[in-house]
Amino acid sequence: MNLTLGYTPLLVESCRKHGLLRNQAAYVLATAYHETAHTMLPVREKGGESYLRKKKYWPYVGMGFVQVTWLTNYKRASKELGVDFVADPKLLLNPEYSAEIAVVGMKEGWFTGKRLADYITLQKSDFRQARRIINILDCADLIAGYALVYDGLLKAAGYD
Repeated sequence: MNLTLGYTPLLVESCRKHGLLRNQAAYVLATAYHETAHTMLPVREKGGESYLRKKKYWPYVGMGFVQVTWLTNYKRASKELGVDFVADPKLLLNPEYSAEIAVVGMKEGWFTGKRLADYITLQKSDFRQARRIINILDCADLIAGYALVYDGLLKAAGYD
C-alpha cells in the first residue's frame, strides 16, 4: 500500500475536495484498496457473465472503487453526479466518477444509510464498525488494518 498506486492520488484529491478528515480519507482508501483487489483501479465485480447474470441485482453489478450495486444505488449516483449510470452502468468504471461516488457516497451514507461521521470523527476512528457504511462487517478487521496503514501514510504526507 502506498499513496501512488493506481488512482490513489485521485481518491485523495476527492477526499480533500469534500473536506474529509484524515482518518476518514484513510478509511475511504482502505475500502477502495479492498474492493478493487488491491489495485486502486475502478473494477467490475468478479465473475463471468453467466455468473453475474444470476445476481438479484443484475445488470447493476458491483462497479467502481466501492462496488456500487443495485438499481437504487445506480439511480442515486446518476442523480447526484448528473450522469446516467442506469442507461450505461460501465460509466462507473470511469475513475473520476468512481472517486466521487466513493467519497461522497461514504460521506453521506448513500449505500447503507451509515456515514463516515457515524464511526470516524476527530475524537474516534472506529475503522472496524465503519465497514457498515458499505457491507455490514464483511472483512471489517482486515479493512480496519488497511485504514491504520493509510492513516499513517496520509499523516506522513501532510494530510490534515
